[in-house]
Amino acid sequence: MSVDELRKEQTSKPVGMGVVGWLRWGWRTLTSMKTALILLFLFALASVPGSLVPQRGVEPDKVARLYQTDPTLAEWYDRFQLFEVFTSPWFAAIYLLLFTSLIGCIVPRTATYLRELRRRPPAAPRNLSRLPHHARIDGPLTVEEAARRLRKLRFRVEVGDGWVAAEKGYLRETGNLFFHIALLGLLVAVGVGSLFGYRGNVLVVEGDGFANTVAAYDRFIPGSQVSAESLEPFSFQLTDFKASYQVGGDPKKRGQELDYSAYLKVNDSPGAPVRDYELKVNEPLEVGGTQTYLIGHGYAPVFKITDGKGQVAFDGPVPCLVENKPTLTSGCVVKAPDAQPAQLGFLLRFLPTSARLTDGSYASAFPGELNPEVQVIGAFSGDLGLRSGEPRSVYELAPPELMKKLKPLVMGASVPKPLAVGQSLDLPQGAGKLQFTGVKEWMTLQIAYDPGRVPALVAAATAVIAIAMSLMIRRRRVWVRVKDGAAEAGGLTRTEGSAAGFAEEFAEIVKVLSAGDKDVR
Repeated sequence: MSVDELRKEQTSKPVGMGVVGWLRWGWRTLTSMKTALILLFLFALASVPGSLVPQRGVEPDKVARLYQTDPTLAEWYDRFQLFEVFTSPWFAAIYLLLFTSLIGCIVPRTATYLRELRRRPPAAPRNLSRLPHHARIDGPLTVEEAARRLRKLRFRVEVGDGWVAAEKGYLRETGNLFFHIALLGLLVAVGVGSLFGYRGNVLVVEGDGFANTVAAYDRFIPGSQVSAESLEPFSFQLTDFKASYQVGGDPKKRGQELDYSAYLKVNDSPGAPVRDYELKVNEPLEVGGTQTYLIGHGYAPVFKITDGKGQVAFDGPVPCLVENKPTLTSGCVVKAPDAQPAQLGFLLRFLPTSARLTDGSYASAFPGELNPEVQVIGAFSGDLGLRSGEPRSVYELAPPELMKKLKPLVMGASVPKPLAVGQSLDLPQGAGKLQFTGVKEWMTLQIAYDPGRVPALVAAATAVIAIAMSLMIRRRRVWVRVKDGAAEAGGLTRTEGSAAGFAEEFAEIVKVLSAGDKDVR
């Protein structure tokens, strides 16, 4: 084979893209409009589980209840981080890719937009009759007069030898660009909130208080730039909680929650005067940019436990998890780690409006506190495992190998029945006594500080206005040629699908050019 043939064969072989070529292809693909729209759709789609699945940062009680009712499903949710959607790595990956894609879209679009702003309308075509819109102009008209009338119609005008070029609708590109910038601003605002903001959850029982310190939270999720000193130093006390429910009317709606309010005594800062505040759903308490939302409530029956030595081992309210939302039937776990000679634990069911059924069992007939009673499901003695160093939920007792069930339970000489307020239950084998002394209510709060909240609102509003501009405004051009005292006009739109609407506008423009100043608007 000759040298020339060898060279020809080598040059005819396909050349690979190489590393640089693949990087350029990847960047072009990532920053394309198609990819940005796909990522925006994925971003919205990824947010759906955050509204369907209870989030640990918002509804920890519902997450705990799901672990009790369906632990297998809860484990799968946790495996895919569906309880913490907005802080999960897969959500962050979509967020960062969308962020990068938008930057890649905005930079070249900004350069194109600036070039378009400096560009003058193009010269008039030689034959205006070939344009989609064409008309003869009645009456005498000069180039200078046509240019003046088109300027009054807010056209950008360029004048040439015997012709006038006018263009309008530059705000369409402005809206398109600002829409992308607003989306980028929205992502930046979310990022700022994640870095410098924090949120937490806390459960407060009637009569108790809360101070905005890290130690007071049941769950605290700080941003990476948040320290303990960053928290606003406010505090409050829950003096009363009131809920109202539908009593009459449609039986299907009976017992539905109508409204509930928490009455607080608030200190905005140490030493500040106390002020009263009624906390309601969607009406948060705001102190120094920190917002406190009321997100849930339930019952906290008050129990007094006397141990086998006659000493009071526990006396106070116990928040119970809601098991049945329509009736607020709640499950309670009471622990007495100070009981002697052995620690005591109880599984109880609280019935706000207890009613006896035909089969002899008891159930709550109404969510309001009309006839509160407590069913004793089980009493246990042994080791609660609180000193083992292993974390244990307050809503769960120790494993069976540590706690022994006490039976039979005796209340006088009868089979146990629900305890009313003031009644007590003697434990067998002289282990002690459980007394039901009253009922309080609890509320769950989400306390959040988000410095990106207002910028995010501004960005979202800007995006809506910008996309409306982009969709409603048409880019259109009009030309006028004047020759030998005769004038003609032609026009077209640069926006697909808007030709029909421009026909009426073009007719009005021709009318203004023909009639003069009296029709210029």
